[in-house]
Amino acid sequence: MALRLQSSILESKSFGIVLKLFVICVASPLRSAVCLSISPLLHYNQTSTCWASMALKESEAIVLRTYPLREADLLVTLFTRGEGKVRGVARSAKKSKRRFGGALEPLTYVRAFYEDRERQELARLDSCEVLESPLATEVGYPRAVALAHVAELLDELLPDREVNDAAFRLALSVLAELRGPDVMGYLPDLSGCMVCGRTLNGSRAFFHVLADGLMCTEDKRLASSEISGESRALAGQMFRAPVESFAGTPWPKKQGSDLRKFLIQTLQRHIEKKLVTAGMLEKISA
Repeated sequence: MALRLQSSILESKSFGIVLKLFVICVASPLRSAVCLSISPLLHYNQTSTCWASMALKESEAIVLRTYPLREADLLVTLFTRGEGKVRGVARSAKKSKRRFGGALEPLTYVRAFYEDRERQELARLDSCEVLESPLATEVGYPRAVALAHVAELLDELLPDREVNDAAFRLALSVLAELRGPDVMGYLPDLSGCMVCGRTLNGSRAFFHVLADGLMCTEDKRLASSEISGESRALAGQMFRAPVESFAGTPWPKKQGSDLRKFLIQTLQRHIEKKLVTAGMLEKISA
């Protein structure tokens, strides 16, 4: 496997760099969300009807995904500030406007109240209070796809029950940009050749779908793609500047297209699967 998943990959610095690149290079052309639901892969024990009596936990959270269960229940994936990614069941969520209302719409920023059950993987989601909602402004298809992409990446790359406050704050920043408008993972060094170690500077540089970084002209593989010096310089600016500084900048589709391709390939190799929403973003930003 060209790139193995390691816990160190999810450190806040790596997350910030790649999440920032995603927002500026991929989401910025859209500037406008409701996330798309995807069929659940988790097992839910439908015969279990008793919940353990435990003290409720309280945490700020971002709703990543919701899946229907039974007639009125929902399986919910939350990115909580206090415990990282938490999966739980919201009983009668489709019927209870008092406890949930519109709080379980994907990418809603909420205050969640939940409790863990003894010897159970899924928590019990008691109620949610909306803090910020993607439905507060008009939702168009481009904006919906952009937020769906953010939700997919967060869900795929975040480990369960691992606190990452820096990642949480960055995710909130991304959602703030998308409401009006780094992805997490691992971004190789863009300054040197991964094969010979030579500094690239203004030299031509290439990347390959099965390689971990950039290569010089002499060491590039067959079927490699070139990444321009302008895109590498742009990436350097992104490392130093906040997301907000790029919000008002015109962003034609061609700008940074090679950097977007490099980023998506790196992420897909990292999670070992195709990102469903990546192609959708390319189509609607044409």
